[in-house]
Amino acid sequence: MAKLYFYYASMNAGKSTILLQSSFNYRERGMNTLLFIAGIDDRYSAGTIASRIGLTAPATAFHADTDLHALTAAAHAEQPLHCVLVDEAQFMSRAQVWQCARICDDLGIPVLAYGLRTDFQANLFEGSQWLLAIADVLSEIKAVCACGRKATMNLRIDAKGRAIAAGAQTEIGGNDRYVALCRRHFKAAFTGAAATGDFS
Repeated sequence: MAKLYFYYASMNAGKSTILLQSSFNYRERGMNTLLFIAGIDDRYSAGTIASRIGLTAPATAFHADTDLHALTAAAHAEQPLHCVLVDEAQFMSRAQVWQCARICDDLGIPVLAYGLRTDFQANLFEGSQWLLAIADVLSEIKAVCACGRKATMNLRIDAKGRAIAAGAQTEIGGNDRYVALCRRHFKAAFTGAAATGDFS
């Protein structure tokens, strides 16, 4: 039975690299994959999954109104698919997570979703919330804080490297905007700052 997998981590844990490696492994064995990436991620060229180590692959960009099940079913009808991979899965809606479950249950195709678990205020993203709720397999990809502990938090920073505690949940950026930290150092970053969140 095909399963829905959720691989989650903080920033800079190598999620996109692992996704691209997984797709390569399928294709190397003559199997077809379909790649999705959140259309909101505009750090690279549109419709491209790119890793920090230089690996890239074309992907189908999804938006709030995209039906992932319908697109997958249409592609599967043209050429049998063996795996669907979703990058930036935290940006999926509740409906899209359930569409991924239907890809597994109705079409018999495994779905591997990769994304952040929480935002810069330690709140769950909608996609992550529902993946944590209904995915068949949950797997944490480890990242490391500067102190050597496991990094589980995403600290948003300003141009001077200071912690930002308020703002829109989604603000696309890389190392210039976010730092992956352990919980202890995430909380410490707000010491003396006018943080609006409760990080006590």
